[in-house]
Amino acid sequence: MGKTLFDKVWDAHVVHRIDNGPQILYIDKHLIHEVTSPQAFKELEQRQIPVFRPEQIVATADHNTPTQNQHLPVKDKLSRKQLEQLSENCKKNNIQLYQLGHKYNGIVHVMAPELGITQPGMSIVCGDSHTSTHGAFGTIAFGIGTSQVAQVFASQCLLLTKPKSMRITVNGTLKKGVLPKDVILFIISKIGTNAGTGYFCEYAGEVFENMSMEGRMTVCNMSIEMGARGGMIAPDETTFEYVKGRKFAPMGEEWEAKLKYWKSLPTDSDAKFDKEYSFDASDIEPMITFGTNPGMGIKINGSIPEHKDASFEKALKYMNFEKGNQLVNTTINYVFIGSCTNSRIEDFRVAANFVKGKHKAKNVTAWLVPGSKQVEKQIEDEGLKTIFTEAGFELRQPGCSACLAMNDDKIPSGEYCVSTSNRNFEGRQGQGSRTLLASPLVAAATAVEGKIVDITQYLN
Repeated sequence: MGKTLFDKVWDAHVVHRIDNGPQILYIDKHLIHEVTSPQAFKELEQRQIPVFRPEQIVATADHNTPTQNQHLPVKDKLSRKQLEQLSENCKKNNIQLYQLGHKYNGIVHVMAPELGITQPGMSIVCGDSHTSTHGAFGTIAFGIGTSQVAQVFASQCLLLTKPKSMRITVNGTLKKGVLPKDVILFIISKIGTNAGTGYFCEYAGEVFENMSMEGRMTVCNMSIEMGARGGMIAPDETTFEYVKGRKFAPMGEEWEAKLKYWKSLPTDSDAKFDKEYSFDASDIEPMITFGTNPGMGIKINGSIPEHKDASFEKALKYMNFEKGNQLVNTTINYVFIGSCTNSRIEDFRVAANFVKGKHKAKNVTAWLVPGSKQVEKQIEDEGLKTIFTEAGFELRQPGCSACLAMNDDKIPSGEYCVSTSNRNFEGRQGQGSRTLLASPLVAAATAVEGKIVDITQYLN
């Protein structure tokens, strides 16, 4: 029987198999940031264990960094201490760090792919749940806890039970205005937030084959939101073109050798999956969430469904919505375009294309936060900054920002925010804040109108 993409990459990294038990998996790249690494470094120090392969580790400052005045000392004491600690730990252990202000600094899941650190066929981990982003390249990439961060520091390996395999196929052509974010929100709304528990998911079919790498990263990023350990898309010419020529990409003969291997990775035609789902692209519309998990999503002009579940009732109460409500015309005072889901140049091009020649509504505070210094530079070089500034949007400096409100970028209690981030949990963007997840296009339109609008009306 043939092998899946997941099986091929997983099996290539198994160092040791324990009979009927977990397996020891080698980790190619370990990405770290300032929030989940200090405790792991401390554990190694206490046990007098050296970092085994520092050259396989890449560090960046991103989670609670300020997105304004990054050239000044960080005001928040905890943030400042964590950033200093990261710098100290990396220096002590000879680890490459892209600190605040560095030209390669940015959100860990944005800067690693754009530098060519992320490559097909790899195993990649990070103390961050959205590590699944890197699966867009045909990698096994997943988030780990702090104790596992210490394990990788010490051994460059992890003791793991192999997940089951799942495939989600979407064929057909997407309608105008339907972006990758809508595709993944649609999938999660259909299969639920637990469907992927215990599985690694491969996305297949024409829709993903036709997506850009930025789009694929958006989809894989949110695999964790349906409970999956990670998400993957088979590497193809789109992947190879994206990786080629980047700072850490292989070159010359090494490139040719790697390319040959990468081309062998796609799932064999006779491979079997433990679970399969199929969808038609024509059924997908621009989406928006109405509740407090990413599975609570509807098409932009749809109505909140009937549901008798207690957690559903609790979510509606928190959001101050009712069953049967449409979200169109709901006043929105905050819009956030950013996060490791939607802060790449493609996302800002989409937003700028809509915003050009218009102005944001007076009631709206609109934050645009690029995912990296390189994206920030592209925004300037392509003239998008001028478009946004003239439209009244606030372009900030790179960082996780209002996705998880670990810095000053918080949404006030009781306010709605149309956000391109990945989670709409209670208080995720600030205590008492109410998050509605959407694509950069829907977010940009909301900022201009000051309320949720049926974006499909603009496109026809």
